[in-house]
Amino acid sequence: MRRTKEEAENTREDILNAAVNIFWENGVARSTLEMIANEANVTRGAIYWHFKNKIEIFEALQERLHRPFIGMIIEDVEKDHPEPMIQLRDLCTKLLLELEENEQKRKTLELFLLKCDYSCELEVFKNRYCANKTEKMKLFQRYFEKAQKAGKLPIDAQPDLLAQSVSCYLKGILLEYLENPKPFNMKKQGPALIDLFFRNITNV
Repeated sequence: MRRTKEEAENTREDILNAAVNIFWENGVARSTLEMIANEANVTRGAIYWHFKNKIEIFEALQERLHRPFIGMIIEDVEKDHPEPMIQLRDLCTKLLLELEENEQKRKTLELFLLKCDYSCELEVFKNRYCANKTEKMKLFQRYFEKAQKAGKLPIDAQPDLLAQSVSCYLKGILLEYLENPKPFNMKKQGPALIDLFFRNITNV
Protein backbone atom coordinates (compact mmCIF):
# COMPACT_ATOMS: atom_id res chain seq x y z
CA MET A 1 0.00 0.00 0.00
CA ARG A 2 1.40 3.38 -0.99
CA ARG A 3 1.84 5.81 1.82
CA THR A 4 0.17 9.17 1.65
CA LYS A 5 2.23 12.32 1.71
CA GLU A 6 1.00 13.01 5.24
CA GLU A 7 2.00 9.54 6.43
CA ALA A 8 5.46 9.95 4.89
CA GLU A 9 5.88 13.32 6.58
CA ASN A 10 4.76 11.87 9.91
CA THR A 11 7.32 9.07 9.54
CA ARG A 12 10.02 11.62 8.78
CA GLU A 13 9.11 13.58 11.92
CA ASP A 14 9.14 10.38 13.98
CA ILE A 15 12.64 9.64 12.70
CA LEU A 16 13.86 13.15 13.53
CA ASN A 17 12.32 13.03 17.01
CA ALA A 18 13.92 9.66 17.61
CA ALA A 19 17.27 10.96 16.35
CA VAL A 20 17.15 13.83 18.85
CA ASN A 21 16.75 11.33 21.69
CA ILE A 22 19.46 8.99 20.42
CA PHE A 23 21.96 11.75 19.62
CA TRP A 24 21.19 13.41 22.97
CA GLU A 25 21.75 10.20 24.93
CA ASN A 26 24.72 8.75 23.04
CA GLY A 27 26.32 11.55 21.07
CA VAL A 28 26.24 11.72 17.29
CA ALA A 29 29.45 9.74 16.76
CA ARG A 30 28.27 6.74 18.81
CA SER A 31 24.73 6.72 17.42
CA THR A 32 23.67 4.41 14.59
CA LEU A 33 20.79 4.30 12.15
CA GLU A 34 19.70 1.04 13.75
CA MET A 35 19.41 2.76 17.12
CA ILE A 36 17.36 5.54 15.55
CA ALA A 37 15.14 3.06 13.72
CA ASN A 38 14.44 1.15 16.95
CA GLU A 39 13.65 4.38 18.80
CA ALA A 40 11.30 5.52 16.03
CA ASN A 41 9.79 2.04 15.67
CA VAL A 42 10.49 2.00 11.93
CA THR A 43 12.65 -0.10 9.63
CA ARG A 44 16.09 0.87 8.37
CA GLY A 45 14.48 1.06 4.93
CA ALA A 46 12.08 3.72 6.18
CA ILE A 47 15.04 5.80 7.31
CA TYR A 48 16.82 5.38 3.96
CA TRP A 49 13.65 6.51 2.21
CA HIS A 50 14.10 9.92 3.82
CA PHE A 51 17.82 10.18 4.64
CA LYS A 52 21.06 8.83 3.18
CA ASN A 53 22.82 8.64 6.53
CA LYS A 54 22.87 10.07 10.04
CA ILE A 55 24.68 13.17 8.85
CA GLU A 56 21.69 14.04 6.69
CA ILE A 57 19.49 13.48 9.74
CA PHE A 58 21.67 15.84 11.78
CA GLU A 59 21.43 18.44 9.00
CA ALA A 60 17.64 18.09 8.94
CA LEU A 61 17.51 18.61 12.70
CA GLN A 62 19.55 21.78 12.37
CA GLU A 63 17.21 23.06 9.66
CA ARG A 64 14.11 22.08 11.63
CA LEU A 65 15.32 24.15 14.58
CA HIS A 66 16.69 27.14 12.70
CA ARG A 67 14.33 27.78 9.77
CA PRO A 68 11.08 28.21 11.78
CA PHE A 69 12.98 30.38 14.25
CA ILE A 70 14.26 32.68 11.51
CA GLY A 71 10.88 32.67 9.80
CA MET A 72 9.19 33.74 13.02
CA ILE A 73 11.63 36.65 13.47
CA ILE A 74 11.25 37.77 9.85
CA GLU A 75 7.47 37.77 10.13
CA ASP A 76 7.64 39.66 13.41
CA VAL A 77 10.20 42.31 12.45
CA GLU A 78 8.29 43.20 9.28
CA LYS A 79 5.20 44.14 11.26
CA ASP A 80 4.49 47.83 11.67
CA HIS A 81 4.85 47.96 15.45
CA PRO A 82 4.83 51.35 17.24
CA GLU A 83 7.32 50.12 19.88
CA PRO A 84 10.07 47.99 18.29
CA MET A 85 11.83 47.46 21.63
CA ILE A 86 8.68 46.11 23.26
CA GLN A 87 8.20 43.99 20.16
CA LEU A 88 11.71 42.50 20.48
CA ARG A 89 11.33 42.07 24.23
CA ASP A 90 8.14 40.07 23.73
CA LEU A 91 9.75 37.97 21.02
CA CYS A 92 12.71 37.10 23.25
CA THR A 93 10.34 36.18 26.07
CA LYS A 94 8.32 33.98 23.74
CA LEU A 95 11.46 32.17 22.58
CA LEU A 96 12.45 31.33 26.15
CA LEU A 97 9.00 30.23 27.28
CA GLU A 98 8.64 27.96 24.28
CA LEU A 99 11.54 25.85 25.54
CA GLU A 100 9.58 25.06 28.68
CA GLU A 101 6.66 23.85 26.58
CA ASN A 102 8.47 22.02 23.77
CA GLU A 103 10.67 19.19 24.99
CA GLN A 104 11.87 18.23 21.51
CA LYS A 105 13.02 21.77 20.79
CA ARG A 106 14.72 21.98 24.19
CA LYS A 107 16.58 18.69 23.70
CA THR A 108 17.58 19.67 20.15
CA LEU A 109 18.99 22.96 21.37
CA GLU A 110 20.83 21.20 24.18
CA LEU A 111 22.24 18.77 21.64
CA PHE A 112 23.61 21.57 19.48
CA LEU A 113 24.86 23.82 22.28
CA LEU A 114 26.14 21.37 24.88
CA LYS A 115 26.40 17.81 23.61
CA CYS A 116 27.78 18.09 20.10
CA ASP A 117 31.46 17.98 19.22
CA TYR A 118 31.69 19.82 15.91
CA SER A 119 34.70 17.94 14.63
CA CYS A 120 35.47 15.53 11.78
CA GLU A 121 32.32 14.86 9.75
CA LEU A 122 30.33 17.42 11.75
CA GLU A 123 32.80 20.28 11.27
CA VAL A 124 30.82 21.66 8.33
CA PHE A 125 27.85 22.19 10.64
CA LYS A 126 29.89 24.52 12.83
CA ASN A 127 30.22 26.84 9.85
CA ARG A 128 26.47 26.60 9.22
CA TYR A 129 25.81 27.33 12.88
CA CYS A 130 27.92 30.49 12.60
CA ALA A 131 26.09 31.49 9.40
CA ASN A 132 22.74 30.97 11.12
CA LYS A 133 23.91 33.06 14.03
CA THR A 134 24.94 35.89 11.70
CA GLU A 135 21.52 35.77 10.04
CA LYS A 136 19.81 36.00 13.43
CA MET A 137 22.01 38.94 14.49
CA LYS A 138 21.13 40.90 11.36
CA LEU A 139 17.44 40.39 12.07
CA PHE A 140 17.84 41.52 15.67
CA GLN A 141 19.69 44.56 14.38
CA ARG A 142 16.63 45.55 12.33
CA TYR A 143 14.58 45.95 15.53
CA PHE A 144 17.11 48.39 16.93
CA GLU A 145 17.31 50.27 13.64
CA LYS A 146 13.51 50.58 13.61
CA ALA A 147 13.55 51.82 17.21
CA GLN A 148 16.26 54.35 16.45
CA LYS A 149 14.37 55.62 13.41
CA ALA A 150 11.22 55.96 15.51
CA GLY A 151 13.10 58.01 18.12
CA LYS A 152 12.93 55.24 20.73
CA LEU A 153 16.71 54.98 20.96
CA PRO A 154 19.41 57.69 21.04
CA ILE A 155 20.75 58.77 17.68
CA ASP A 156 24.23 57.61 18.70
CA ALA A 157 23.06 54.10 19.65
CA GLN A 158 24.78 51.28 17.78
CA PRO A 159 22.18 48.80 16.45
CA ASP A 160 24.80 46.21 15.49
CA LEU A 161 26.33 46.25 18.98
CA LEU A 162 22.92 46.13 20.63
CA ALA A 163 21.96 43.17 18.46
CA GLN A 164 25.12 41.37 19.52
CA SER A 165 24.43 42.15 23.17
CA VAL A 166 20.89 40.74 23.13
CA SER A 167 22.15 37.63 21.33
CA CYS A 168 24.84 37.08 23.97
CA TYR A 169 22.36 37.70 26.77
CA LEU A 170 19.85 35.21 25.37
CA LYS A 171 22.53 32.57 24.88
CA GLY A 172 23.70 33.07 28.46
CA ILE A 173 20.18 32.44 29.77
CA LEU A 174 19.81 29.40 27.53
CA LEU A 175 23.09 27.86 28.67
CA GLU A 176 22.28 28.41 32.35
CA TYR A 177 18.87 26.84 31.83
CA LEU A 178 20.02 23.89 29.73
CA GLU A 179 22.95 23.05 32.00
CA ASN A 180 20.80 22.92 35.13
CA PRO A 181 17.07 23.33 34.42
CA LYS A 182 15.65 22.02 37.72
CA PRO A 183 16.22 25.14 39.88
CA PHE A 184 15.43 27.45 36.94
CA ASN A 185 11.81 28.58 36.82
CA MET A 186 11.69 29.69 33.19
CA LYS A 187 8.07 30.84 33.30
CA LYS A 188 8.91 33.27 36.09
CA GLN A 189 12.59 34.04 35.68
CA GLY A 190 12.71 34.13 31.87
CA PRO A 191 10.41 37.15 31.41
CA ALA A 192 11.99 38.89 34.42
CA LEU A 193 15.49 38.49 32.98
CA ILE A 194 14.40 39.77 29.58
CA ASP A 195 12.67 42.77 31.21
CA LEU A 196 15.85 43.54 33.12
CA PHE A 197 17.89 43.59 29.92
CA PHE A 198 15.56 45.89 28.02
CA ARG A 199 15.14 48.28 30.95
CA ASN A 200 18.87 48.85 30.76
CA ILE A 201 18.55 49.87 27.11
CA THR A 202 15.53 52.11 27.21
CA ASN A 203 12.46 52.85 29.30
CA VAL A 204 10.53 49.85 27.99
